[in-house]
Amino acid sequence: MQAYEMMINPVKKVKETDTVRYVIEKFIENRISGLPVVNERNEIVGYISDGDIMRYIGKHQYRFIDPLQFGFVINGDHEDFEHKIRNLLELNVMSIAKRKVFKVSWDEEIETIASILGKKQIKKLPVERNGVLVGIISRGDVIRHSFRTVL
Repeated sequence: MQAYEMMINPVKKVKETDTVRYVIEKFIENRISGLPVVNERNEIVGYISDGDIMRYIGKHQYRFIDPLQFGFVINGDHEDFEHKIRNLLELNVMSIAKRKVFKVSWDEEIETIASILGKKQIKKLPVERNGVLVGIISRGDVIRHSFRTVL
């Protein structure tokens, strides 16, 4: 089985010019946890997930670094939680989205897709054809299509 046989299409996505506010609205509205980020030509330029949001709003701790006796401190954050959330909403999506995106070709085999999702510990893979986003495949899609005929 190939990617195009099980991918979800049309794909929910955001543009590289959108704000994080718009992304979170899409998450809530569609009950999803991640979205591909595309440019004006519908090419995949990033991926934003709930994990990226959590990393931004989480508490950043102080760290002490001692490279050969010359110690220095990397400051944690001093913003209160509500202020941090309000600031996040106004950021451009690309300021926190992952730019290195694991993706597959529209004709990729299911075994390879399962391997990537498992080894890279990611939930979804964008599918592209000729460099353009055409679909998305989740772990659940792979499981449903893999075991439908044997259960």
